Amino acid sequence: MIPLKLTASCPPHVLSGRTVRGLMIETLLALCPAAAMAVWHYGLPALRVMALCAGAAVCAEWAVERLSGRPVRVDDGSALLLGLLTAFLLPATAPWWLALAAAFIAVLLGRELFGGLGGNPLCPPLLGWAICMLSWRGLMKPEFAVLHTELVSPLSELKYQGLAVADRFPALDLLLGQQLSGLGAAQAGALLLGGLWLVLRGRLRPHIPFGFLAGTALMALVLQLLRPGVSAGPLFHLLAGGTVFAAFFLATDPASSPVTRRGMAAYGLFAGAMSVVIRTFGVWIDGAFFAVLLAGLATPMFDRLRPRVFPAPGRG
Repeated sequence: MIPLKLTASCPPHVLSGRTVRGLMIETLLALCPAAAMAVWHYGLPALRVMALCAGAAVCAEWAVERLSGRPVRVDDGSALLLGLLTAFLLPATAPWWLALAAAFIAVLLGRELFGGLGGNPLCPPLLGWAICMLSWRGLMKPEFAVLHTELVSPLSELKYQGLAVADRFPALDLLLGQQLSGLGAAQAGALLLGGLWLVLRGRLRPHIPFGFLAGTALMALVLQLLRPGVSAGPLFHLLAGGTVFAAFFLATDPASSPVTRRGMAAYGLFAGAMSVVIRTFGVWIDGAFFAVLLAGLATPMFDRLRPRVFPAPGRG
């Protein structure tokens, strides 16, 4: 039986009329353009990291299910998807052991510790990424790790060089992935196409991704008005770094996101706004990923958002 929480960011008919396997396959297909763009930009090292993470995630989930006596369901594609999402967060130069560590942590601590698919309180790929980032920061940050490339990080340029340098990045280049970030997270245009395809197919409710993008744009606009000449505009923050990836493929993790429409919209707006705040005032270059984790911790609060019921006239 599919846990009820798994329907959080999917329309109700998706999991009742179609299988989880179909949902996972379509999500994997939506990620294929971004994976192809990553290989185009970074070459075989990107393919190596994706293969390692995907293989490690599938093996880890199979082993846990066998050892715990639960039915083995690795053929539903959920572990493969988890591994690919984890790989998208890593630099293309991540050593083999780091790719395996990120995938194992995402599966074991991020999902299986809480009972498997549908029980995790936080987005598993982001949990694996965060632990590895805090443990091996030099190897995890593309700005430090990916040395043999002409790509640069627009968010790093904004942080350390100022708005004048960041403005040199054309929007089209950012859409085409001409920026340094996680090997798949930076492919904004390909990820946007994949995410919109999932929405149009009815596989993804639009409240969270569109709320995330709206929150990002609104907070960027507010900071630009308050700090003219210092803060970048909405379009820059929407296309730079992992904004699109976080909006469509991380914040929408069904188990760790709200289940109500009102809660999903507030959750998306909050996560998007916090991503810009962390980028601007925090020590982390791309705040989108930590913003999703922070919003995930507040999911129970967002689920409690309800319309207020007023008493009928003449009643106390």
